[in-house]
Amino acid sequence: MYRGPNIGIYAAACDECVFLPRGFARAKAERISGLLGARPVLASVAGTRVLGTMMVAAGRTALLPATAMAPEAELIEAAGMEVAVIGSRYTALGNLVCANARGAIVSPEVPRADAAAIGEALGVEAVQTRIAGYHQVGAMLAANSSGGVIHPEASDEEVSLVSGVLHARIELATVNGGVPFVSSGLLVNNRAAVAGSFTSGPEIMMLTRAFLN
Repeated sequence: MYRGPNIGIYAAACDECVFLPRGFARAKAERISGLLGARPVLASVAGTRVLGTMMVAAGRTALLPATAMAPEAELIEAAGMEVAVIGSRYTALGNLVCANARGAIVSPEVPRADAAAIGEALGVEAVQTRIAGYHQVGAMLAANSSGGVIHPEASDEEVSLVSGVLHARIELATVNGGVPFVSSGLLVNNRAAVAGSFTSGPEIMMLTRAFLN
């Protein structure tokens, strides 16, 4: 994407839609959406192209930061999504939250009231924790309703906690030739996982094992 492998930075996916930056090439948008079996939606968040960094899409709900503009939220709603605006001063929600239809892992840097609002908006339990010493847990994790991957330095206790909250099998993994921030190079829903172009054969095997139902 944009001649780089970091597809998870620029795009966000759920079963209903794959959100791609405005101006993204139509042929590429159709190919990615076809792989994920989801409608392509060309959008922006807070005037930026880094949708995966700025938003969270889980189930039929999209979490947007307070900096998102009204027309941006309206476009996402028109695609059939429920939109919840989270008022936290931390606006890169995609870096701070990993969620599926069963649970949410939220950065401990997010105020407790905002973490509770995230859980309420998604209709799931929201648990705050660090992963491998990092508070950017959305960058450390990628998950669907059956499986997920986590930063390779995550402890056994962290893997067990995340697995319990998300009710999913969690595997240690990297993407794009050794990058440990797994969500930067992945788009995942309950139909498929699409990895960045630098992802190696052994990494694809790890991802297949994690997301295979």
